[in-house]
Amino acid sequence: MTTPDILLIEQATLTAVPAPILAFDGPFVFRRFLGGTGRANAACGLDPRPDPDLPARIARAEAFYTSAGQPCRFRSTPLDPEGLTDLLAARGYTAHDHSQVIGGSLAGFARHDPAVRFLTGPAPEWLEVVGTAEHQVPARRAEKARMAELLGVPAAWALLEIDGIAAASAFVTAQGRCAGLFDLAVRREFRRRGLGQRVMAAAGAWGADQGADWAYAQVSCTNLASLAMNAGLGLTEHYRYAYWLKAG
Repeated sequence: MTTPDILLIEQATLTAVPAPILAFDGPFVFRRFLGGTGRANAACGLDPRPDPDLPARIARAEAFYTSAGQPCRFRSTPLDPEGLTDLLAARGYTAHDHSQVIGGSLAGFARHDPAVRFLTGPAPEWLEVVGTAEHQVPARRAEKARMAELLGVPAAWALLEIDGIAAASAFVTAQGRCAGLFDLAVRREFRRRGLGQRVMAAAGAWGADQGADWAYAQVSCTNLASLAMNAGLGLTEHYRYAYWLKAG
């Protein structure tokens, strides 16, 4: 099966993690929300060709975020215009939060699971499970609570229940052939029981039911346990990205 190209995946992820305030500037899109999720609060390039106006574009991105009282954040991917990170480094930016975009065929792991319930929005019980994961600061949770009203593609909020208790969560979107898998979390008392793979497999089955055939997810390069779990599903590295912010 042909792997979707990076631009297609990036477009799908920008849709799956919505931001209500955005501006296009040449090959960049500047996106702003509540300052929580990195992707919804960052400038992102979508064309790797040389950009003679790049220094001015960086300055306009800085003004876009400064006007809202937010730090300016650039999300660096293989689609960066040539020379972007060199210019950012010269302006005092450094790279943080290196992550992998992983992906693979849904046919290899998608499986319906009667213990998984699919919600039409981020209900309180779903948010409670997601809140047990790392980095779920209040701004991120507030953004997630509003996602249903902002999304323009099919999406579902998955809960895996054990003995009536919401034990694991995931969020899934479907855009064309791409199913995006996000917000995997397992309550601490239910970990090491394979529930992460189960809820991901069920979310993948939901995506396949919408017509998708390829799944993608994003995992921190330091989260070796999650990378190993996803590799067991057949999701392996496709490319990497990092966020660039000014020191201090």
